[in-house]
Parts: sequence; structure tokens; C-alpha cells
Amino acid sequence: MSHYLFIVASTREPGHTGNTEWLARRAADGLPADTTQTWLPLAQMPIEPFTDQRHTVGTYPWPDGHLRTLLDATMACTDLVLVAPVYWYSFPSSLKTYLDHWSAWMRIDGLPFKAEMAKKRLHLVTTSGNRAKAQPMIDSTRLCAEFLAMPLAGVLWGKGGPPDAVQSDAEAIAAAEAFFRSA
Repeated sequence: MSHYLFIVASTREPGHTGNTEWLARRAADGLPADTTQTWLPLAQMPIEPFTDQRHTVGTYPWPDGHLRTLLDATMACTDLVLVAPVYWYSFPSSLKTYLDHWSAWMRIDGLPFKAEMAKKRLHLVTTSGNRAKAQPMIDSTRLCAEFLAMPLAGVLWGKGGPPDAVQSDAEAIAAAEAFFRSA
């Protein structure tokens, strides 16, 4: 059975769904009814910055708190969906921090993180003022997938900017409706 983990990296105020999350939820509506969906909003899960100990300690302890929740959810999913608006041509800082912690998770004794990630599919849902501004984030997502031997199952882009802008992007809405069917 499929389990989709949606890592939501928007920094919109609580109670305000941003363009990217709206588009991701539209795409998720097309998943089969028996598909498990887990939505984790990073803005409500503050995590500490990553400290690189690879060249000193070498290994990392199992995380706790929000990081453990994120690790457990990441390991449990079949499909990982990064729901990330473009901020300064790249990932929002909360998502970048989550990804940075992958470096630690690859070095936890007894956790086959890299081998398990290769069994998952990676998806990106993003919005920005124009498609070209999203390209650096798309490239970063592709490189992350390649590093972990994960299939990049798809990229869904929509016109973002002011609140509700994507709801006027008919092409993005049509792409969202078919997004996970093509994965």
C-alpha cells in the first residue's frame, strides 16, 4: 500500500494555506482512496540547525522530538513529496534544514537510511512567480534524488506569488489533477 508523506515548507501564517500547499492538496485529491497521506508542516515543527560531525565524531545519535517524528515519517513512506514554494530561488530554510539532517541520518548506527531512501519515490510541488525562478530548486531536488538513488517521480509547478494566485493557473490545476497518476 502506498504512503505519501507531504513535507510542507511554507512559512505562511497559521490558518492561511499558501499557493504551493493548495496545489499539493489538489494533486493529493487524485490519489486512490486507500492511499495513506501524512502531512507535516515544518513551520509547526521547529528543528535545530544541523551540526556537521562527519569528520570529528563520525556517527550521530538517534534524534528525538520533531526530528524523530520527521525521521520516522520519512522512513515509513513510500513516496516523499516536498511541498515547497520558491524562496530566493531555492528551498525555504525549514526544508533545507530537514534535508541537511539527512546527512546525520545516513550516519546513525543501525539505520540503513540511504538504502531505504532508494526504495522511495521523490516528488516536488512548487510555485513561484515564473518557472525559470524555480529551476535551481528543481535541480537541487533532482540532485538529492540522484545522490540517494531515488526516482524523481515528478515536478509540479504552478504560478505563485500573492495569495490564491495558483487558483487562476488552469495549466497547473490540470497538471495537479493528473500528477500522481503519472508517477
